[in-house]
Amino acid sequence: MTLLGGPLRGGREGRGGMRLEELLVAKGLVKPADLDRAAERRLQRGGQLADSLLALRLITLEQLSAVLQMTPPATPSSPEETGLSQRLLTALLLKAIQSGGADTVPKIVELLKLPSGLVGTLIQQAIDQKLMRIVGSEGRGAIPVLTYGLTETGRAAALEAIEKSKYLGPAPVSLASYIDQVKRQRLGNEQATRERIRKAFSDLIVPEQFVNRIGPAINSAKSILLYGPPGNGKSSIAERIGRVYTDIIYVPYCVEIEGQIIKIFDLTVHDEINKPADPGRGEIEIRREDFDRRWVACKRPIVIVGGEFTLDMLDLRYNAASNYYEAPLHVKALGGIFVLDDFGRQFVRPKDLLNRWIVPLEERIDYLRLATGATIEIPFDELVIFSTNLTPEDLMDPAFLRRIPYKIELGPPTLENYRVMFDRVAKARGLELTDEAFAWVIEELQAKRGHALASYQPGFITNQVLDACRFEEIPPQITKTFIADALSNLYTSHARDRATAASAVGSPESE
Repeated sequence: MTLLGGPLRGGREGRGGMRLEELLVAKGLVKPADLDRAAERRLQRGGQLADSLLALRLITLEQLSAVLQMTPPATPSSPEETGLSQRLLTALLLKAIQSGGADTVPKIVELLKLPSGLVGTLIQQAIDQKLMRIVGSEGRGAIPVLTYGLTETGRAAALEAIEKSKYLGPAPVSLASYIDQVKRQRLGNEQATRERIRKAFSDLIVPEQFVNRIGPAINSAKSILLYGPPGNGKSSIAERIGRVYTDIIYVPYCVEIEGQIIKIFDLTVHDEINKPADPGRGEIEIRREDFDRRWVACKRPIVIVGGEFTLDMLDLRYNAASNYYEAPLHVKALGGIFVLDDFGRQFVRPKDLLNRWIVPLEERIDYLRLATGATIEIPFDELVIFSTNLTPEDLMDPAFLRRIPYKIELGPPTLENYRVMFDRVAKARGLELTDEAFAWVIEELQAKRGHALASYQPGFITNQVLDACRFEEIPPQITKTFIADALSNLYTSHARDRATAASAVGSPESE
């Protein structure tokens, strides 16, 4: 029998178990060398490593408190402290043994992400209930590791548990714990400074006016509408907003609600914080049970959906064959950013999507429905970004436009910025953009073909030039012929005719 969500891959023993000092390094507040200094002082004076970091002024008390405030509750030491029922914990234990992949305390600890003391308690309870028994030992050390198996009663109980839910993996956290953690690590805890924004957008050419507009929008942690003609960086900007955030947040592997399990952590969405390669001296070696390992330390997530997006993607996905749920993408994005790219080109009508999100965007809460009919309420703490090259008034009515507090238009770049973009792209591709060559581009693009400048054009043109050079078997070089050919591929003849006509009547496309 195959259990979905089975044993985790090897080599990731530390997942979710980072110590405080490692979190400080991951967040960039201290360096590994600082841990060496603090560890050396600790050897001389004792105390906690964090005390030495403070004493050496390598970190402030405010910074330390902010990190501590974000961490999940302490590792549970008893079944009651997990927030889960005894029945669920026992079911997970029996399924772990039944799977054949976890028959010792260390293996069960790694699979369920529960501390060894708690696992030992659960095993003893199962033995007392005649569900498990000791079947042998492994290892040649002074203290052998006991191996366990199921009794006939235990196998029957395990099969019954599998029939109810085939989920096997890290133990879930309670809904109350999850909601509390989402609130503790809300986006509003971080502030987007001018320096952070400039660093996040350092690989793009953005005017200062844009920085002045986007900064308050990010700090609001509310919705943003990016609109304007195609090819001017709306998608790129939406992606880079995520770089502004530096907080480490905690995502549970899964959540338990009324006996049902909902998987939250997703390797395709959540970027786990890896431990420093050199954690310092032996005194600060990682202890796997410092934090509740049912939580994974991650960067704030960024979820980007495009034309494939449908309305049912906002609902819990119930696997009837396995009897557990997968959280929708916007729930996986909690504490981070949800980008709806190419808004207006999805299968779902814009009106239907906007109606679905009126309450979440205004009240900052969302409601999810279980297959049993029960409805749960969760916080809706994420920055929602709508990105479109369609006219906003054609996508939504004035009432909904008012519900999006920040509307930022991204138009064509100035000629000066366009030259900077072109120089940067050409240099990266080994091409020399002379003043003469740049003049050819502008004359062909605007004067002869009547097209507006767009941020994507330098990359498109230089790639086409390189393709032509490879075909001709000549070194990379920009020529007037190559530019003309590239611009012919930039738009169709129909688009060129429309652009020329628009220019004749003074359309904004010609600006």
